[in-house]
Amino acid sequence: MSFIKEESEEIKIEETFRVKQEETEEQKDFMQLKEEGQELNEVEEKNQYEKHHDFMTGEKSTLTEKMTSRKRALKIKSNPSQKQNLEVLKRVHTEEKPFTCKMCGKSFTRKESLKNHMRIHTGEKPFVCDQCGKSFRCKEKLNYHMRIHSKENCCICHQCGKSFTDRKHLKNHVKTHTGEKPFMCHQCGNSFRFSKNLKTHMRIHTGERPFTCHHCRKSFCHKVSLKNHMNIHTGEKPFTCDQCGKCFAYRATLNAHLRGHSGENPFTCKLCGKSFSLNGNLKTHMRIHTGEKPFICVQCGISFRRKETLYTHMRIHTGESSYICKLCGKSFSRKGNLKTHMRSHSGEKPFKCDQCGKSFGRKETLIYHMKIHSKENSFTCHQCGRSFTDSSHLKRHVITHTGEKPFMCQHCGKTCINKSNLDVHIRIHSGEKPFTCPQCGKSFTLKGNLQTHLRVHSGERPYKCLQCEKSFRFKGNLNNHMRLHMSSV
Repeated sequence: MSFIKEESEEIKIEETFRVKQEETEEQKDFMQLKEEGQELNEVEEKNQYEKHHDFMTGEKSTLTEKMTSRKRALKIKSNPSQKQNLEVLKRVHTEEKPFTCKMCGKSFTRKESLKNHMRIHTGEKPFVCDQCGKSFRCKEKLNYHMRIHSKENCCICHQCGKSFTDRKHLKNHVKTHTGEKPFMCHQCGNSFRFSKNLKTHMRIHTGERPFTCHHCRKSFCHKVSLKNHMNIHTGEKPFTCDQCGKCFAYRATLNAHLRGHSGENPFTCKLCGKSFSLNGNLKTHMRIHTGEKPFICVQCGISFRRKETLYTHMRIHTGESSYICKLCGKSFSRKGNLKTHMRSHSGEKPFKCDQCGKSFGRKETLIYHMKIHSKENSFTCHQCGRSFTDSSHLKRHVITHTGEKPFMCQHCGKTCINKSNLDVHIRIHSGEKPFTCPQCGKSFTLKGNLQTHLRVHSGERPYKCLQCEKSFRFKGNLNNHMRLHMSSV
């Protein structure tokens, strides 16, 4: 975690230095233009004074001649670039920025500033240190870097002894000791050490995302986020786990993965004590306690704790079902639901009870099952004394005593105990067979029938005779076989 923090601090300092360098460039140009303008004004004022003096005395001073010639020379020297410089000076006052970056939309007063900025996107670093070979985007960064070789570190931190090449970097460093965060966001109250960090933070409120991926057009608030995102398109996974060899596109994902090996959950909720491996998961969890639901559906007004839940909810309005089962054709709006559904075909039951060893296909079913062991059964049937963990299960159970069948078929009048039984019955009338074999295309009304049929293709024979160890695909065949042993006896 400290390594990530140090790396992010380096990125922040580098970004701060880059922005400051761009501002310094424009400030230097502005000062240069301002000096030229002031010089012209001084010449004009002195010339006017000399004209007045000549009128009063009737003499032509040599100073006037010198100044007039100097003014003429200055005009000649500055033309035609003088006109261009005055235009740039004018833009400083009007805040006009006609030169815009086509990649991120940032604008500049000078064409040269845009040219220097473009090196951020192209990765060009033309200024190379002749001592260590390190390259830089701008000359000012190279000059600053050269101080490392010349050991020009005159600014020393009195608390830790670390030295810096200028007072500004020392001042920023001291804030790490004092904890000072002078730059505050007026919208949410968050404070930051550097103005650049506040500027980046404000994009959360404004929705600005200046860094855009050219492959998928996805936009990001931070440059480093775009850089990490590019690994998805390139397929690069530079971060490898030393313990299992698994590779990741992001360092943060690797760090979270490593906690899986160590069992570390450093982010703990102070209200309920629950721990998490990621800080983002803790922040999301805290909304359970605060009741905060910041993600609101614009169509129906329902709010959610997590952005992903909102995206999934939006598919209800759009009718989108992106995830389709290749075995039975059933579609789902969530990838997790499809994954859970696939277990019905594969028979996988990854959630195992520690107390009795029973396995389940869904985590929710295991949690419900655990209540049996904890004896958390608050809903009791008054007729037979059987207890249940929730009122809905008790209600369904009571129907078995009363004989009530509230769900009626509109086609033939047959009644059923529950809705799922009625849905299966209606398929007789509609002829619907939603469960299709992916290998031969044969369809079935019931999922169980499809699972039984799949044994024909797989060759599976799960029913084994305990006397002669002969195996069968179907339970009925085993029962018929068992009668042979019984008749022989």
